[in-house]
Amino acid sequence: MHDDAVVGIIGGQGWMGRSLGVAWLEQGLLPPERLVISSRSGRNEAYRDWPEVRCVEDSRELAELVDVIVLSVRPQDLPCVDIDAGDKLVISLLAMASCEEVANRVGSRRVVRAMPNAAAEIRRAYFPWYASEGVSDADRRLVQAVLASCGAARELPTEGALDYLTALSGAGPAYPALLAQSMLDHARQMGIADDVAREAVMQTLVGGSLLLESLDADPGEMVERLVAYDGTTAKGLRAMIDGGMVQAIHQGLEAAHQAASESR
Repeated sequence: MHDDAVVGIIGGQGWMGRSLGVAWLEQGLLPPERLVISSRSGRNEAYRDWPEVRCVEDSRELAELVDVIVLSVRPQDLPCVDIDAGDKLVISLLAMASCEEVANRVGSRRVVRAMPNAAAEIRRAYFPWYASEGVSDADRRLVQAVLASCGAARELPTEGALDYLTALSGAGPAYPALLAQSMLDHARQMGIADDVAREAVMQTLVGGSLLLESLDADPGEMVERLVAYDGTTAKGLRAMIDGGMVQAIHQGLEAAHQAASESR
């Protein structure tokens, strides 16, 4: 980060603000005396190991104290954000709120939109982000550093791409959870004990995902190889594909994308 930048998180006690703030402190990206959080609920236990972190209840006070403002509130709470950011860098973590909307609300033209997901809590999030025209190269370097503290971060060339990735990666564990639920329900119907079913499903999904990541190969190629092998897995894959699984996933992503794009 900038050597002397003071960073403030509006909503710093929420799950995303807390994940980022604690990650910066634990990784030494930001000394605690340069972190300010605002929360109407007051200080909680998240920052108990860093008593130098300042906690304020008024977001307007936070905006006056800091150089960089992170907006980590619910999208429906944006109209309640009452600050004057001047020309300060503002990083918005709000879905369905365009750079223009955020800029008009906070008064700064240096706005970055980023889309986190729940895996930030375990430092495995994917953070796509988009910068408005007023954002400098130095700002971009800072944004990349602060977001990558909780996983992987990537700048996107268009705001439309961020709307789409809000639907895709912003869902976090939601889509894998749906698959896990379906697999668990079937295992239970087949009489498998609940603890065994849960263990088998979690290890299959988590282990399979880690293997895909480590191989760094096209997932489609793995599907094709397994189908060509013509074993039990191939029978299951063919039945799922013929049953419309791919189309259902595409429809779900399209519905989420449409919702993410409505604000624009």
